[in-house]
Amino acid sequence: MTYASAPATTGAPARALPVRLTGVGRSFPASSGAGSRAVLAGVDLEVRAGEIVALLGPSGCGKSTLLRLISGLDAPDAGSVTIDDRPVQPVDQRCAVAFQEPRLLPWRTIAHNVQLGLPRGTDRAAGRARVSHLLGLVGLDVAGGLRPRQVSGGMAQRASLARALSRTPGVLVLDEPFGALDALTRLRMQDLLLDVHGAEPTTVILVTHDVDEALFLADRVVLLGSDGRGGAAGVRDIVTVPGRRPRDRAHPRLAELRADLLEGLGVPRHHETPTAPRSTP
Repeated sequence: MTYASAPATTGAPARALPVRLTGVGRSFPASSGAGSRAVLAGVDLEVRAGEIVALLGPSGCGKSTLLRLISGLDAPDAGSVTIDDRPVQPVDQRCAVAFQEPRLLPWRTIAHNVQLGLPRGTDRAAGRARVSHLLGLVGLDVAGGLRPRQVSGGMAQRASLARALSRTPGVLVLDEPFGALDALTRLRMQDLLLDVHGAEPTTVILVTHDVDEALFLADRVVLLGSDGRGGAAGVRDIVTVPGRRPRDRAHPRLAELRADLLEGLGVPRHHETPTAPRSTP
C-alpha cells in the first residue's frame, strides 16, 4: 500500500545528516541505591547521511538509551555523540523522535497534533501547507479534522510520524514505532516508512525487536549486547543488508541473515535431521 503523494512546493526537507558515536558510555544509579550500573560502554558507530540503521538487541541492553543519547534527550557519561560533526545538544533540534505510543494530545485534532512539531516561528501559511502535505504523505488527508480517539492505532501512529517529520529533521529517531500494532498494520507501516523516506530522505535510526522488520527496512542492522557476564552493552556485530529497498520479504538471503541475527540474540538454530528414504517392499 502506497500513501506517498506528490512532493510539496513548500517546506522542503532538510538534508539528511550523519551521526557518529565514539566511545559512548552511560551508567545509571544501581537499584540498591549504592553505586551505579553501566548500561552502555565503548559504543562506536557511524551512521551515514540518508541511511536507515536498525538497532537490535535483548531487552535492557540499552537500545532506547542509545536513541535518547542521539536525540539529546540524555547525555553520555563517556565518549561523544555528534550530528554532522557537531556535538549533540539537549533536545537537539536537528533530530525528531517518534515512540511506540503515538502520544497525541487527545483534545487536539490530528492536524493540530502534526502542527505541534513545526519549528517555532514557522509562517502560518507555510505551516498549513506543510501539515497538509504531510497528512497526504501518510494517508491522513481526510482525517485531519478528527480527534485521536476517532482514529485507529495505525492512523494515530501515522500522525505521530507526520508530526516528527514536520520539523524537517536531519535525523529521525524511532523507538519501536510499530511495536504496538497488529501484524497486518505493522507491515503496512513498514511500507509507509519506506515511502516517506523516499519522498523526504533523512537519516533514520530505529529500535526494533523484530528481526524481519530490521532486515526489510534497514541498510545495516546493529546488534547490541553485553559480553554475556552481565556487563555493559556495546556493538557486537553490524550486518549489511543486501539488495535495494523495497526488498522481497521472502528472499532466501534475508532468511539466512535472519537465522544469523537470531543466533546472535541467543536463539539457537534448529537443523532438521534428514530422514532415510523408505525402502520399497
